[in-house]
Amino acid sequence: MRISQASKLRKVSELGVLLSKHIMSTGLHLFAANLMVIISICNAGFFLPGASNRLETHVQDDTTPAVPALNTKLTAQGVCSNRDIVISQSRSSTTGIPEFIVQIVNTCMSACAPSNIHLHCGWFASARMVNPRTFKRLSFDDCLVNAGKPLKSSEMLRFTYSNSFMYPLAFKSASFCS
Repeated sequence: MRISQASKLRKVSELGVLLSKHIMSTGLHLFAANLMVIISICNAGFFLPGASNRLETHVQDDTTPAVPALNTKLTAQGVCSNRDIVISQSRSSTTGIPEFIVQIVNTCMSACAPSNIHLHCGWFASARMVNPRTFKRLSFDDCLVNAGKPLKSSEMLRFTYSNSFMYPLAFKSASFCS
C-alpha cells in the first residue's frame, strides 16, 4: 500500500492542527507555570543566567556595597560597624530538598560585640528545623540572629536550612557600641 504525497501532507496538516489545539488549551497553564518559575527565581535573588551556588556573601545596607568573603579580614578597630558582620551561604550537596549552610561572623576585634543583629530575609522558611536561638524570622524581611545576644569578636554562628531556593540574606541592623 502506497501513500501519496498529498495524503502525507494532509496527515501532517491534521497533526499540526491537533498540536496547535493542544497548545492553545494548555498554553495558559504553561504560561502560568513558567511565570511562577521566573518569579521564584527572581525572589531567590538569582537574576543572572549561570548564577552559581558558590559561597556568596551578602553584607550590605542602603549605603554599603557587598564584600566578598575571600577579601574579608579581621580588623583591629575601636568601634564595630555593619561591615564587620559577614554573612555567607553555600549549597550543601544533598539529594531531595536542597540544603543551604549559612555562616554569620563578627570580624570586628573590639571588645564590645554587636548585639540585636537583624537580617533582611524575606519570607524565610525551612523544611528543616532551625534553632530559633540561632536564627529566627520575626516578621517579613526581619530575622533575628543569636536571639539578640552579642556576637563576640571572631565568633561564628552556623546553621543549615532546607528550601527549594537560597534565600538572599543581608545585614539589616544591629546595636553597636559607641
